[in-house]
Amino acid sequence: MSAVTDAAHSVTAFDDKRAEAFAERLVDILNSGALTLMTSIGHRTGLFDSLAAMGPATSQEIADSAGLNERYVREWLGAMTVGNIVEHDSATGTYYLPPEHAACLSRSSPTDNVAVFAQYIPLLGAVEDDIVHCFRHGGGVPYERFGRFHEIMAEDSGQSVIPALEEHILPLVPGLKQRLEQGIRVLDAGCGRGKAINKLAALYPNSHFTGYDISEEAIALARKEAHELGNTNVAFEIRDLTDFDSNAEPAAFDFITTFDAVHDQAAPAALLRGIRRALADDGIYLAQDIKGSSHHHEDCDHPIGPLLYTLSCMHCMTVSLASGGEGLGAMWGREKALEYFQTAGFGDIEVHELDHDFQNYWYVCRPR
Repeated sequence: MSAVTDAAHSVTAFDDKRAEAFAERLVDILNSGALTLMTSIGHRTGLFDSLAAMGPATSQEIADSAGLNERYVREWLGAMTVGNIVEHDSATGTYYLPPEHAACLSRSSPTDNVAVFAQYIPLLGAVEDDIVHCFRHGGGVPYERFGRFHEIMAEDSGQSVIPALEEHILPLVPGLKQRLEQGIRVLDAGCGRGKAINKLAALYPNSHFTGYDISEEAIALARKEAHELGNTNVAFEIRDLTDFDSNAEPAAFDFITTFDAVHDQAAPAALLRGIRRALADDGIYLAQDIKGSSHHHEDCDHPIGPLLYTLSCMHCMTVSLASGGEGLGAMWGREKALEYFQTAGFGDIEVHELDHDFQNYWYVCRPR
């Protein structure tokens, strides 16, 4: 038998055990997908928070504690029970969320609350029809179709970036804290609801902070939070950064940040050139972006690889394409990111990883 025939036989031979194992895996995927939806509901309704603060309780007691309809709560508890998330005592008719589970599901553990991320799945599901249309006809799905995106991103950032700013992120740049204390000019490009920049503005009153974002809703909420915090040293501006390379004020900032914002831009290269133009020659650009490779096979062992590629396909890539952009996607990868940073004019680039953060790379970029 020739090598070609051998290869053809190995491809076409049907392995019953392999087929059975894959079918079982698909059932697990279906169950996990369903539980993800219910986990999102549990987070949004506060059910996990109520359960975390209670001992064993009936469905009525849980509903009363959360201020919800008992019939819906009871059915939700059914999903939590058969999904082995909540423990159920059939003799007493009570339900209980073990503290080991609550640590990953309630707002009392704000840096480890996986339920926050579960919200992305129903958000993406809401645009499935639009995405299917794009598969057939090209184009993209615009930002306005993703109703709660900025809300979820702010909550995501609120537990992954904001708590780590002082202790983990700013120390990536030696001497940066001292410069912020003395007073420098800071820009956050693609600031969303401004959580990070408002936190920095409150910490460093001698520095002046600016946030740009294309979303009117996000900027309005950023301004509201700044007012509530009494931040008089921060300004937020609605701004399209597609042509930032040509209209950025030269050398206007000493420190510029982007938090998970480059890859879904319509014109990421133009944004990066604009950042270089807006940065003083002795300035620093700090970019948070998704940890991954520019080659699919190198992401197979990523702990949340399937989630990140799904987010990329159904949000990050498509919103860029909807604006006639490049459609880099969240999983553009380290190799391509370095290429873009270098082409934009950054000759000294450090790539950092943080112990608490398996999802992101942190790039510290200095001009040539």
